[in-house]
Amino acid sequence: MDDAVESGRAERGSRRLDAAFWRETLAPYAKPDLRRSLFDVATSVVAYLGLTAAMYAALDVSFLVVLVLAVPAAGFLVRTFVVFHDCAHGSFLPWRRANHWLGIACGLLVYSPFHIWRHEHAVHHASAGDLDRRGRGDVETLTVAEWVALSRPKRLAYRTFRNPLAMLGLGPIWALIIEPRLVPGWARARFGRTIIATNIALAALLAGVCALVGWAAVLVVQLPTAMLAGAAGVWMFYVQHQFEDVYWERKEDWSYAEAALRGSSYLKLPRVLQFVTGNIGLHHVHHLSARIPNYNLQRAHDENPVFHDVPQLNFWDGVRALQLKLYDEDRRRMVTFREARPVRAAVATNGPAALEPRLGVSRADAVIAGRRASE
Repeated sequence: MDDAVESGRAERGSRRLDAAFWRETLAPYAKPDLRRSLFDVATSVVAYLGLTAAMYAALDVSFLVVLVLAVPAAGFLVRTFVVFHDCAHGSFLPWRRANHWLGIACGLLVYSPFHIWRHEHAVHHASAGDLDRRGRGDVETLTVAEWVALSRPKRLAYRTFRNPLAMLGLGPIWALIIEPRLVPGWARARFGRTIIATNIALAALLAGVCALVGWAAVLVVQLPTAMLAGAAGVWMFYVQHQFEDVYWERKEDWSYAEAALRGSSYLKLPRVLQFVTGNIGLHHVHHLSARIPNYNLQRAHDENPVFHDVPQLNFWDGVRALQLKLYDEDRRRMVTFREARPVRAAVATNGPAALEPRLGVSRADAVIAGRRASE
């Protein structure tokens, strides 16, 4: 038998053993604690609903008070999303059906259909860090070679999409308000039905509130909270897998454990922000074992030395990461548009041959890129 084939099989077997080993090692942390779960519900769903009611009451006092209250309300809405997220993994409550129904209820509060989000997020966990399986549950990211190969209009569109003002300003409107209302072309019929059911339930809920307080009051109260929480959520999704030395590999070299430990950040936030975000900044632990509820992530990290050497970012590192736009397969790191310019210049000067050595770029793509770079 060919040595390379044998080596590849041995490596894949090793990865399977690694997965089995970590499932056993992290199993004690993957047991939901009902008291902790109820505390999470009280400090997320209940707190959010209470503050929202206070915001409606404050409309008779001052619009400024409403805006001030929108800040902590957005924090509790982010925590509500983390509960929704844990329910999607079946990790929040000890009972499968309870996770299911609580997830559906939280989905109404965060404007997301539970069933299809759960499916897409499972795909994300199964493919994070795999360059050949991008596009589900993550922020769209191109390699340098792919960007160079784009036409000018498409490069402009990608630049616009990756602009922080667009991502954090318009992103929440798309991610929370518009996209979850649409049935994807790939979705099975049952997913389509749950999306439509969620849309109907949301419409009925909002119509009822509008009948009580008026549509203008609903807009003034709900929109600022949703925009702030959405911007925080988009940023969290971004920085969890978009940092300078992030792990990305082609499918044949991809490892689940490596993607979790090197491709998911440990975003070490101040205590208040860690509370608001439900410990999801410990994303490396979560990706290695998605069945660990959010309130056990810190303990799992602290008690297992393998987690102590993972990529660690602070809040300002996360802010600076917004300038990273493309993945450079040669340098094996995220780069800015400015850092990618020499590649485009090399293609314009030397033709398609400048791109051929770059991983994942076919000769046909290189020829197209050469033509466009010289335009």
